[in-house]
Amino acid sequence: MEGKSSLPERKNVKFFFHFLSARTRRLDLAVRRMLEKRGRKNRRERKEREIEGDLKSTMVKSDTDKPLRKIAEAFIELAATINSETADVEVAPFSHACSLVSPLIGCLGIAFKFAEMDYVAKVDDLAVASKSIMTLQALIDHDIEGNCVREVGSHTRNLSRVKRGLDVVRVLFEQIIATEYFRTIELEFVGVLFDLLNRIKDDFLDVSGRGDSIKDPVSKAYAQVLAPHHGWAIRKAVAAGMYALPTKQQLLKKLNEDEASAMIQLQKYITASASVIAYIDKLFISRELGIDW
Repeated sequence: MEGKSSLPERKNVKFFFHFLSARTRRLDLAVRRMLEKRGRKNRRERKEREIEGDLKSTMVKSDTDKPLRKIAEAFIELAATINSETADVEVAPFSHACSLVSPLIGCLGIAFKFAEMDYVAKVDDLAVASKSIMTLQALIDHDIEGNCVREVGSHTRNLSRVKRGLDVVRVLFEQIIATEYFRTIELEFVGVLFDLLNRIKDDFLDVSGRGDSIKDPVSKAYAQVLAPHHGWAIRKAVAAGMYALPTKQQLLKKLNEDEASAMIQLQKYITASASVIAYIDKLFISRELGIDW
């Protein structure tokens, strides 16, 4: 009958639309898979770029954000000038090297907060003085001529106090290294006992946490260098603040160092700063100014 599709034609049309729908679904699925694959690739490439950026950032940080390394290098340069015996130590590089020590003192927490503030103020004074006075010798001689060596605020008095700050850090580093050495021996001894007895390391001779404390090194450094010059009130305040000291691991984290690299930098500073401190003492003694005031 005209006007009506035959059965085969309707079947053909139905098959065509079914075929078209199936091909469309497959095409859509293929497109989604392609987009997902491309998305995964883009995410992977973005992640790789982020990782690369983080590595570069870490490398830059490791090279530039190393307070201990900067301190050691600065004092090695000062010591080299002193040991050459061909030039006087200039105030500008000396004050700069001393300024690098300030954050380290600050890392010790509230116990040394007053010391940090006093130290920073006196280093700043030397930095200002470096604009008009070339060398440490000239700086001391200037105050001798002005008859103001021991007056509060004089450059020479501030130099004496800064030297004291350098010395307390030097002794602190010596004590940290010594503590680490004896802790290593102690742990080895405990290990031997543990192997032999297999029971006393944790119950009787546990030293696992003691080596992380810096209270003993800090206390000894303070007692040796600063305490003789402080009154009763300050000594008591420092003693109370010792309980708020960071652990060794916390200190190393603040300084962006691991233990092995830190020990190397500590020793470098100890050696170099000893020459600088001895040089300053020699300047004072040669002018009969004394060093214990």
